[in-house]
Amino acid sequence: MRKEYNLENAKRGQVLPLKGKTRITIYLDAEILEEFRVRADQAGYGYQTMINDALREYLSKSGKPLDETVVRQVIREELDRVARH
Repeated sequence: MRKEYNLENAKRGQVLPLKGKTRITIYLDAEILEEFRVRADQAGYGYQTMINDALREYLSKSGKPLDETVVRQVIREELDRVARH
């Protein structure tokens, strides 16, 4: 290990960036997040993947702008769809 490191050109962020993914902070209703976690666990994959899939599906079907109201509607629709299966 060196005694000193030159961090002049250092950048903040992940050590290994994910290709095609961006880390964000998002606020969701606690019960919505918990339901995604439960259903994702039952389905055998991550809740963040399930939320991403729900948003991707919505965007492919709609030309509406993606605002808070739309995101909430998408999450409700996806939870209803998953509950039926």
